[in-house]
Parts: sequence; structure tokens; C-alpha cells
Amino acid sequence: MSIPVVTVGQSREDLVGGLERLHGPVTVVRRCAELPELLAACQSGLARAAVVADGSEGLTASLVDRLGAVGVAIIALTDSAEEAARLRKIGVASALTGVQSAELSDRIADAVEQLTGAPGRTAAMSSLADTGAALHPVAAEPEPDTGGPGPGRIIAVWGPAGSPGRTTLAANMAAELAADGEQVLLIDADSYGASVAAVLGLLDESAALAQACRLADQGALDAEALRRLAAPVATTAGTFKVLTGITRADRWTELRAPALAIVLERARQIADVVVVDTGFCLEADEELSFDTMAPRRNGATLRALEMADTVFAVGAADPVGVPRLVRGLAELENAVPQASPTVVMNKVRSSSVGRGPERQLRDAWERYGPASELQAFLPYDNVAADAALLAGSLLLESSPQSALRRSIRELVCASVQQKPKSSVFSSTAGRRAKD
Repeated sequence: MSIPVVTVGQSREDLVGGLERLHGPVTVVRRCAELPELLAACQSGLARAAVVADGSEGLTASLVDRLGAVGVAIIALTDSAEEAARLRKIGVASALTGVQSAELSDRIADAVEQLTGAPGRTAAMSSLADTGAALHPVAAEPEPDTGGPGPGRIIAVWGPAGSPGRTTLAANMAAELAADGEQVLLIDADSYGASVAAVLGLLDESAALAQACRLADQGALDAEALRRLAAPVATTAGTFKVLTGITRADRWTELRAPALAIVLERARQIADVVVVDTGFCLEADEELSFDTMAPRRNGATLRALEMADTVFAVGAADPVGVPRLVRGLAELENAVPQASPTVVMNKVRSSSVGRGPERQLRDAWERYGPASELQAFLPYDNVAADAALLAGSLLLESSPQSALRRSIRELVCASVQQKPKSSVFSSTAGRRAKD
């Protein structure tokens, strides 16, 4: 198997020459002067691997993701343990700058095999040995950080256009889970109309999720940094944390899908449950652009749905909202086939669908709806919802006995056992909740 490789940076001349003298599967097809030239060569299909001998600090998770999408593995050369750790976080293999040609060839083959599943290392090891390698032992690299996905589960709340109640459901889900002693992180990943901060009465202009994505893109986001960015929300029953969304719609470019994926993986490590309020649009917008390296506005929503353990699809129970939900579920199945959503009908009332609204909706759904079954109905309780919104609080605080609050709790905490109520992230926040 032949592995065409492009290189960039002021690498040692004998590095490229050594790869060529091996007469193995790795072949250098172009030496690039700078990173943009290397990216263009990879995008053109010229190579299956890229060796970044200089300028690895320019690599980001977004670039790695885009090159991985066209089947190009990346190997960076660095002597810095900190830079090597950063590169691992964004999915880049690294080697010391003094690496010998045979070892580098093996690293390239391994990286290609891990990315594509094609046999690489076996073929590389069968090549002629680099006799100089044995004469120049290389210092051992630091052990890789094995911080994999945490045990936390991800709940994504999605719904079609038209304000079906995504944010209200997501925020109150987070509050109910926190009230039962779960460590909860609420993330506002809506790239069109982020509103979690407004619903919770937070005066926030920092767009914490955008900051987290920026750190993740650079490989600098760890669990502690994520804890610092998340704002605590203390209620009378428990405390959860929030990563607020973008403050203006034109900042959607800061929510890149590869970076958000890293944020969600880190969130799993610090929370039992991660609740994500997503956007409505599922359009694969890369089909509308010739620039395949450009960020995707709907990428954050699609990536959150792909990574979610549970997806709640919420629609408004009225003659406009029901058809929108039916069409939206078909789009969801095409965009994220593995989603298997829990379908929730919100704002259920007899004035919009007739007497016995739940029966009417279920009968209509069985006749005309998609294969997904209606699994929950949330009543239209505008008095309780308006009171919570006016106070910048949650239903469990402003209207604890409301029918809407009880329905949301039953939906998300049906089998939750009662646990001692305590702060889930910090004792200080818990003490503030009791004051």
C-alpha cells in the first residue's frame, strides 16, 4: 500500500530524504512552504498523510476535523511535552523532532490506519530498515493523556422552527435533575437564537460556550477550565451549571462542530447529565457552499444530536406546530439516523385541538404521523410559564405545584429516587441557594 505524504516546515533535509531512502510505502509527494499550502494540497486529494515539521501551533481541532473528513492523517513534530499534550487533545499524533525515518514511517502508517481503517503499520514495518535509526536512540515521549469520555450522559432537546418550547423544556429539565441530586450542566448550543441566559435571568455577555469552543479548538480545554467557564444557577432545591450561548446571531461561526464535540466530551467528565438546548435547523449547509473548509452554522446542532444519548423532540400542539414536528422528525431521521427521539407534544390544550386534546392528538398522530410514537404531553400552562419568565426563575421555584412543572418532572425524573438535596458543583453555591 502506498501512502502519499505532504510535509510543511523547515524540517531537516535528511528527514524527507530518509523517508525516500526507505523505499517503503511512505512517499513524499510535496514539500510545502507553509500551512495553507499544505491544506490546499490535502484538500485536492494529493495526500493521505501530512507531516507538520514546523508550525504545529497553527493546528486546531477544526482543521484536523476537516482534513480527517477527506482522509488525511496528521503527524506533528515537536519537542515540547505541553505542545504534544495539546496536539493529542485535538486528535493529532506527534513525534520528537529527532525521530528517525523508520519510526516516522511507522507513525505515519499508524495514523493513517487509525483514521481510515486501512492496513498501514504492517506494510510499513515490512519495508527496509533505516540502519541509522539504531545508532541514534531517541528520548522517550511523555505518556499520552488517557482522559477518555466521562460517565455522564447527554440529553439533547430539539424541535422544529416556531418556538415549540425547546429552551423552556431544557432549562426546567436541568433544574429537576439537579433537584434530585444529579450533577447537571446545561449548554445553550442554539446558533440562531440562544436564550437560556435570558430565561434564567442571567446578565451574561460572555458567551461561555463560545469561550469553551475556542479553548477546545486550540486543545486547551480541560475539565477545570470548563468548570470555571460554567456559571452556577442556584435554586431552592439544588444547583446546576450553565454554559451560556452566543450573545448575537452573527457569532455562530464560533460554535464549530469539532470544538463543540470536545466540549461535550469534557462535559461528560464533570457532570452526571449534560442537557443541550439545540437549534432547530438540520440542513446540511456544506452542500450550499463551495468552501468545504468553512464553518457550518448547523454543525453545532447536528453534532450535539449525534453525540446525545437521549434526544427529546418537542413540538407545539396546534394546527401549525404538529405538521412542523412531523416534517422535522423526517428531517431528523435523515440527518441523524441513530437519534431515536422521545417525542414530546408541548402546549397541549383543548382550545387548539378540540375536546380531549391528548386523545385527539394521539389519534391524529397514529393516522398521519411518522413512525415515532408520541410519548409525552405537556399542558399549556401559560400562567406558570409567564410567571417564571417574568421572575427569571424556573417552574420549581415560581410555580412548584403547576401542572406543567409536574409533567416535566415526570418526563425527565420518572424513576428517580429521592436523594438529599445538595449543591452539585460547590458548597458555596449551595449555601447561596439556602439564603
